[in-house]
Parts: sequence; C-alpha cells; structure tokens
Amino acid sequence: MNKLVAALVLSGLATGSTLSLAADAPASPHTLTGNFGLTTDYVFRGISQTQHKPAVSGGFDYSHTSGLYAGAWLSNQSWVATGGTNALNDAGYKSGSSLEMDLYGGYKGAAGDFGYDLGAIHYYYPGDKVAGQVSPDTTEAYVAGSWKTVTLKYSHVISDYFIGWGVLNVTKTKGSNYWELNATHDLGNGWGVLGHVGKQKIKNLAVSNYTDWKVGVTKDVGVGTVTLAYSDTNAKPVTGSYMWDTKDVSKGVLALSFSKSF
Repeated sequence: MNKLVAALVLSGLATGSTLSLAADAPASPHTLTGNFGLTTDYVFRGISQTQHKPAVSGGFDYSHTSGLYAGAWLSNQSWVATGGTNALNDAGYKSGSSLEMDLYGGYKGAAGDFGYDLGAIHYYYPGDKVAGQVSPDTTEAYVAGSWKTVTLKYSHVISDYFIGWGVLNVTKTKGSNYWELNATHDLGNGWGVLGHVGKQKIKNLAVSNYTDWKVGVTKDVGVGTVTLAYSDTNAKPVTGSYMWDTKDVSKGVLALSFSKSF
C-alpha cells in the first residue's frame, strides 16, 4: 500500500475502489537480488583459484521481465599475483591483485521445460599490470540451452588472452572454449544433488587442455544453502602448468560451501 492510500485510510477518506486500485497495481518488471557465499576452496572449472584456501564472495543480479539481465560478482583469489606458475615469488600477472570481479549480462527465456541463455562475461582482476606479462583479464561470450534441470553451456573467449595463458604478442589464446553439462535433482525436504562435467580447451596450448567433473549434495537450511561437493580434473599439473607456488591446483578437492540469496 502506497503512502497516499495509507494516509487516506487513516483519515477515513479511502473508499473500496481506492483500496482495490492499490491492490491491483501492476508488479514492477524489474527485479534486483543479492547473493553472499563462503567456501573452503574457490574452484572454477576444476581449478582452485585460491590455492586451496577459503574464499568469500558476493554480488547482485538485475533482471527484467523481457528476459534481459545483468550482474556483478566479487571474490578473493590468489593466482594473479603469483603468476599461476610453479616458481615461488615470481612477478605474477598483476601486482597487488587479490580480487576477482565478474561483470556479465545477457538475455534468457523459456518455452515450457526448455530454456535458453545468451550473454557475455568479463573476468576482471584489479591490480597493477606487470610489464611483459599478458593480461589475466578475460572476456567470454556464452550460449546455453536447458531442459528442466539439465543445462548444456558453451563459452568462447573473445579477448586476446584467456586468464593469463599465452605469451605477450607471440602466442594468443583467443578462441579458447569450454563445454559444460550441469544437472541438479531435488530429493525433497530441502535436499538435492548436483553433477557437472566440463571440457576446457586452450587455444594454441593443447598441453593445458583438460576435463573436469564434480558431484555434490545440497541442503537448504532456511537461512541459506549448504553444499558439499567433490571436484577433480585430468589436467597435467607439471607440464600443463597447473602447479602454482608448488601447489597442484588441479587435484581433486572436497569443498564445503554456504550461499545465501536475498
């Protein structure tokens, strides 16, 4: 009830038709939601972004009834400053970089049990760029199709480099791509299960290609959702450059997470 109608009610001037008009006011076509998360290990496409340490994240999403949407998401990370190599104390891609900011937008719709999603995302890592290093900042375009709780998604890199892979002005990794299949199932009483398999291909660096997979269980605890999931890959930690500061960031991980939307 708006302030005008509330004032009329208090003054005794409101009529039945006035209250009906207030009740029948059209819903806003705009929706804004927020999210917050905690995890014991931030794993992205099977690779730990925090060298197997905890992460805190948060963001917001805007959507319109037309199907348009946009959002932003922020988390801590530790690979950009280390350079994503096995050498300790190397120069890294950017100095003073400990955050990841994802900016995305697109259009989605549905027809019965079938859905579709077209959009783009930019992974941005604040910090001072290190001379001679490629940029870790990456832009991808994506397309996804879904049927009930199963989703197939394809992501394609349209920036010159994919999250730091490549050699500046020599080997570009534009055109890298990722296929993924995701599924969830509601078990009732707040319980659910999830499954994921993905294939990462890095343009001009085939030795770093890999497949990742994940299985997990979720529980709605009222104040949010708790997820326990195991993820693993067949990446080559040494020759494929998945040893960062002597830690294998591609190995199997059991991570416990909490997420809350509001």
